[in-house]
Amino acid sequence: MNSEKLLLWIAVLFSFLFLNTHEALAENSYFQKLFGIQTPSAAEAACQGKPGCTAGKAADCPDVKVVKSASRPGDEDDAEDAEDEKDSEQDIMETSLSLLEDSQELWVKGDVEGAIRLLDQAYELMLKTDGDPDIARQKDDLRLLISKRILTIYTSQQTKTNGKYSEIPLIMNADVEKEIRLFQTVERDFFISSYQRSGLYRPMIVAELKKAGLPEELSWLPLVESGFKICALSRARALGLWQFIPSTGYKYGMNRDEWIDERMDSEKSTVGAIGYLKELHQMFGDWLTVLAAYNCGEGRVLKVIAGQHINYLDRFWDLYRRLPYETARYVPRFLATLHIIRNPKKYGMNLGQTLENDSPFPYSVVKTSRSMRLSDIAAKMEISEDALNVLNAELRLRVTPDRDYNLKVPADSSVKLLAVMDEIPQWEKPAPPPPPKIVPKKSVLVKHKVKKGQTLSSIAQKYGTTINAIREANRLSKRAVLKYGQILTIPSDDVSPVKMAKGKGKKSGNISKAKGKKKFAQDKNVRRYKVKRGDTLVSLAKRFDVSVQDLKKMNNLSGSSLKAGETIKVIQ
Repeated sequence: MNSEKLLLWIAVLFSFLFLNTHEALAENSYFQKLFGIQTPSAAEAACQGKPGCTAGKAADCPDVKVVKSASRPGDEDDAEDAEDEKDSEQDIMETSLSLLEDSQELWVKGDVEGAIRLLDQAYELMLKTDGDPDIARQKDDLRLLISKRILTIYTSQQTKTNGKYSEIPLIMNADVEKEIRLFQTVERDFFISSYQRSGLYRPMIVAELKKAGLPEELSWLPLVESGFKICALSRARALGLWQFIPSTGYKYGMNRDEWIDERMDSEKSTVGAIGYLKELHQMFGDWLTVLAAYNCGEGRVLKVIAGQHINYLDRFWDLYRRLPYETARYVPRFLATLHIIRNPKKYGMNLGQTLENDSPFPYSVVKTSRSMRLSDIAAKMEISEDALNVLNAELRLRVTPDRDYNLKVPADSSVKLLAVMDEIPQWEKPAPPPPPKIVPKKSVLVKHKVKKGQTLSSIAQKYGTTINAIREANRLSKRAVLKYGQILTIPSDDVSPVKMAKGKGKKSGNISKAKGKKKFAQDKNVRRYKVKRGDTLVSLAKRFDVSVQDLKKMNNLSGSSLKAGETIKVIQ
């Protein structure tokens, strides 16, 4: 059904819903012919709107003169014929209604063409009725139902991208030529091996694309994405033929757990990719922009489009220079792939044969409920382990889960598997490695002199310990209040304020032994101090109760000047 006829159906439905149907259709000769509406006679036209008149009965109107023909012999036979004709028209209406119901069933099953064909037949049957007053209302109702059904079908079809083979423009420019040269030279082996692997999956992908109405050229997108490697993993953690990241995979129905990751399931990931591409096409409408959004995300592309303040340019080549470098290369790379595959001899490429004969599709499904290694299954069945790995690529450990699982096997091998299932050894999950031994750090006791404003909380944070540990080490109650100058023993693993070791005048190992350094008092602590503006050796010596000479020797100072921000050692 062409667009002109669809627009006509929309006009018909509008007239039924908002206008007087017979008046609206009677004014158009094409509508009269299409819907079988007869123009009223002059007497009936004069009668319309008069009080006391009934529809189609001009004789009831006192202002209209109608010449009645005299009764003739055979009028009773004519009445019987009219009654038979009325019954025949009722049968036609019932048949039309039955065809309407059948068309609904076909539409639900996905047979759109069949559904529309039955609706046309129902409409043609309905037109054969001549407008008997008793059937006129049924005819109007049926016409309205058919109109609505056709509009519903076409509305649903508009949400589906009806792709054509030439919808992706095969553009050639400098960027595409650059990618072709790369495929001809440094990436030649990658391209040829990827092309040959395509035979394993591309027939299935093409079938799904046809079912969805998308361009078949998209079946070559996995060559650019993953090189047709089912387990390809990118630096961005994108996985599988179609390179889904986990979040997008979840969105399009690909689950993952400790046993499976359905991004590596060739069929489920293909269905998910088609769903994503359709959604992007509804958003952008241009296939090249769709491919860019598939690579870097629709949010990034929309942001670039929003930044195009001049004429709101939104075609891919308008955005090309503003997209990330990888995405800007992605679309020309895909176009280069199409050029080479269409004419490999032109570009000096001998692609060889694809592995289509080795494709594991179609397959059979056997339910399993215990853990078995795919290698053990293949050995017992005497089939290729690679075929099982390709069919069940979503198995992360190459082991069936310890729950119900649909194991895919070559089409002619299901019976054999059932026969040897009990002979296949069960795989035992390895025990987790023992936790690493944690060697407790030796706690160091540090002396601390309480300063103004300090609390147990601030002191504990400074030394990397807890308030309760400080209380226990110093036998402090919960109500105890710290006093300025009070000396506390701090149990701490962080020994940044270094404690001077007791006995034999040796210092803690955290203090470097400088040449000529004097051994200081064994009961005092050495710590770091950051020099502030205005500090001098004299002021610091008085503040920390030490001589200027001791400060110089501790810090190997030859002069008497200090710089703000410099860190020196002091005794507390």
